[in-house]
Amino acid sequence: MTVLRPVRAGNAFEETVERLLQAIKLGVVPPGGKLPPERELAAQLGISRVTLREAIRALSDEGYLDVRRGRYGGAFVTYAPPEPDAGDLRQAVNEMGMAELTDALTFRLAVECGAAQVLAATTLTEDQREVLRRRLAELNQAGLDDYRRLDTAFHLSIAELTGSTLLATTCADARSRVSDLLNAIPMLQVNLDHAAVQHRAIVEAILSGDQDAARRAVAEHLEGTAALLRAFLS
Repeated sequence: MTVLRPVRAGNAFEETVERLLQAIKLGVVPPGGKLPPERELAAQLGISRVTLREAIRALSDEGYLDVRRGRYGGAFVTYAPPEPDAGDLRQAVNEMGMAELTDALTFRLAVECGAAQVLAATTLTEDQREVLRRRLAELNQAGLDDYRRLDTAFHLSIAELTGSTLLATTCADARSRVSDLLNAIPMLQVNLDHAAVQHRAIVEAILSGDQDAARRAVAEHLEGTAALLRAFLS
């Protein structure tokens, strides 16, 4: 999991909470899912198990995790994104501010277009091509309750498949900045159908090695999302 990358020693507790919360909110660990075992997760984050336990306890106190003991225990995700609501969207944008929203959308456009272009220029193995096809298929088959999580997984997989940890991390950060806003957009079937066509175009461009088409397909898709945001805010 790219999101669960090593933290810096100076603010280990705070950054651990941030990493775990990002993984939860992006759906990297889905509702009801279990975080990796303590020993494995502490090594992945580059922290002590004491620091990890403190972070998990803090998220448990805030209602994001349920810690269970015993043979089948662990830290289970209890957070679920709220139902889409245009009123919540307006409130979230008001809290963020239009200038910050514009900056976040520009940042996401730049890094995701770049990731798609880089991946299209990469000689992919059949396993990598299958990962991308599988992510697309899972998204196309998703119900409304799981659509946003699988949409995130699809978009992040493009960056992850480039093999660049820095690029994958940056794309995850970009998505995190707008995740609450995306979750608040009411899901309209006509929009989901349009997004499915755009997602397929992204995958086809990447698999055919067409860098310009991959970049354009991602730009068209993300600009459509930005337009939908503006529509519900007007």
